[in-house]
Amino acid sequence: MNRRTLLIAAPALLLAPVARAQEGSIRLRDLYNNDRSFSDLALSLKGEHIKVDGFMAPPLKAESTFFVLTKMPMAACPFCVPGRTWPGDILAVYARRSVDVIPFNVPMRAISIPELGDQTDPELGFYSRVRLVEATYERV
Repeated sequence: MNRRTLLIAAPALLLAPVARAQEGSIRLRDLYNNDRSFSDLALSLKGEHIKVDGFMAPPLKAESTFFVLTKMPMAACPFCVPGRTWPGDILAVYARRSVDVIPFNVPMRAISIPELGDQTDPELGFYSRVRLVEATYERV
């Protein structure tokens, strides 16, 4: 790559993360590798606002700022029923305000900066590897 090519490509390379967040949503499965480690995409999103589409799982608690975003609609809380398989494509979402529940079968989008790393919610005991904090959300 010569200097001219680099100078021409530099703005596009610098704006690519912003364009990715504005263009569309990140798929839950794209945040992990097959071995459940974080993907290169997930690691590259540090400090960026992202959009993630999915469905709101039935809330664990009323009047909460927390909900779980799932890939597929789930009529029953997947964490409350003994023997139910733990979904692989979930995302913990901590909203800026108390959550207005969206029906389990209505597509939605959560928007925020992701946090990576193991964490257990001190109030609910919910374990997460990826979270959206100070999130906003909307129906799509």
